[in-house]
Amino acid sequence: MRVGFAGTPHFAALALEAILAAGFELPLVLTQPDRPKGRGLRPEPSPVRRLADTRGLPVQAPATLKTDAARAPLLAVPLDVLVVAAYGLILPPAILAWPRHGCINIHASLLPRWRGAAPIQRAIAAGDEATGVTIMQMDAGLDTGAMIDCARVPIASRETAATLHIKLAAAGARSIVAVLTRLARDGGLERTPQPATGATYASKVERADAVIDWSAASGAIDRLVRAFDPVPGAATLLNGLGVKVWRAEPSGEEPAAAAGVVLRAGKEGIHVACGQGALLLQEVQPASGKRMSAAAFAAGHGVVAGTCFGAPPPA
Repeated sequence: MRVGFAGTPHFAALALEAILAAGFELPLVLTQPDRPKGRGLRPEPSPVRRLADTRGLPVQAPATLKTDAARAPLLAVPLDVLVVAAYGLILPPAILAWPRHGCINIHASLLPRWRGAAPIQRAIAAGDEATGVTIMQMDAGLDTGAMIDCARVPIASRETAATLHIKLAAAGARSIVAVLTRLARDGGLERTPQPATGATYASKVERADAVIDWSAASGAIDRLVRAFDPVPGAATLLNGLGVKVWRAEPSGEEPAAAAGVVLRAGKEGIHVACGQGALLLQEVQPASGKRMSAAAFAAGHGVVAGTCFGAPPPA
């Protein structure tokens, strides 16, 4: 069975590696073009590209799939199925109809919950107890296709986007190999339409999403910190200085101070009043600086009781 693969980040590379380990023939791999990264802005290949090059697989990295000219080199390669995982380009009808068995997607949620670009972050921020991976037959909609396979993954109490990403990538790799094995054996796949209710949308993460609103409850801010670790990092201000919060947890207090006001700072970290409850900051990073303990940050920046995080309070 001739399996094509389209993906870009590490999440996709783990699936590609599993497909290769299972012995499937891969006549073509699609990924995003190399992107400038780092201080020198040197073009770097995606994790999928690096893996494909290491294994000697044919790779195409079109900047677009919108034109006939861009699609022609791809459509010339006969495929039985195209596996798609966090590819980053919308597949037009001509691509969806290209493989004999169509295109199947590895999506990092239990559909129809969290359709869209950032299902891992949105699930943590919302306080979901579990998420998972859905293998889905792709159609023209946004993650609306019929479901082929689902794998449930619990969300741990201190889960971050980084740790959940690892779990879901592993689950997706196992699931897609099982689905491809069934397709090769049976010549087809059973599909179940998504439920008509329960759909939510996981919009792309913007930097503004990660700005801490200290008037929120401490539990919600804690989830936001974990949801945006490692990217883009929960952000706040201290006397005009940008600060990212990388590790924190609710302290269990119910202070009378205004939201964003420091209650105290010590060896355990910085206690900050929230709209409901308080948050203990444990690891932070000042703008243009390195990650450090909140205690060291407090000592170096004069953070004491009464100091205020966030926008300055009204005069």
